[in-house]
Amino acid sequence: MKKVLTIAGSDSGGGAGIQADLKTFSARGVFGMSAITALTAQNTVGVQGVYEIDASFVEKQIDSVMTDIKADAWKTGMLANAQIVEIVAKCARKYNIHNLIVDPVMLARSGDPLLKLDAVEIYKTDLFPLTLILTPNREEAEYLSKQPIKSIEDTERVAKILYEMGPKNILIKGGHIETVNEAIDVLYDGKQFTYFHAERINTHNTHGTGCTYASAIAAEVAKGQNIKEAIHIAKSYITAAIIYADKLQIGKGYGPTNHFQGTVVPVNLNLVTSK
Repeated sequence: MKKVLTIAGSDSGGGAGIQADLKTFSARGVFGMSAITALTAQNTVGVQGVYEIDASFVEKQIDSVMTDIKADAWKTGMLANAQIVEIVAKCARKYNIHNLIVDPVMLARSGDPLLKLDAVEIYKTDLFPLTLILTPNREEAEYLSKQPIKSIEDTERVAKILYEMGPKNILIKGGHIETVNEAIDVLYDGKQFTYFHAERINTHNTHGTGCTYASAIAAEVAKGQNIKEAIHIAKSYITAAIIYADKLQIGKGYGPTNHFQGTVVPVNLNLVTSK
């Protein structure tokens, strides 16, 4: 069985963070492992507290996994501070990790901050150059590029800016771009754009969608899928998880997606090559 390590924060509410990652790994048929970067007191209505794990202990967790079990892919989520970002980059180099999926978690779905400001530059200088796929949502892409995104054309422009920061592939998620009728994710590999289309679903149950999507991508990459196919499968999975989230009815706020939904919803995949 293929193995995936998630390096991320814990969500006590179970909808995001390592809890979402591990559920997704199981649903996608890979063995999941974790290195916890922070403990959050969190539920569907917000983040009530954050307790950051010492960077040296994050490193110890990673070493424990990699010296024994090893991993076919890594996925990062909430890294909390600059020291942890540095440690993750150091360990990725140490263990020669090529399949590194980076979800640059900066804000909770409720808007609560999950990353200290000084960590952003360390992301750019240390971690992005090691990244196979960077998966920011609109707000994260805007923050990293310092450019607004209101259209697909804006997304393409920002993807090029982020690509210059070092990741081999940029996947900007379109679920938060309200001016576009569909949820269109844009992949840029430095040469061409690929567009992943899905219906826009009217629901409040979107807590942990970014974690879940990135984890599904990591699982498929670990299983040997090429990048476009891995994203296509993961897009289908997260679409199904959102569609069937209402069956769960968890919490009073932004509920989690349905990680256990086995139905794969067909997604229209269009390939468009840039000039």
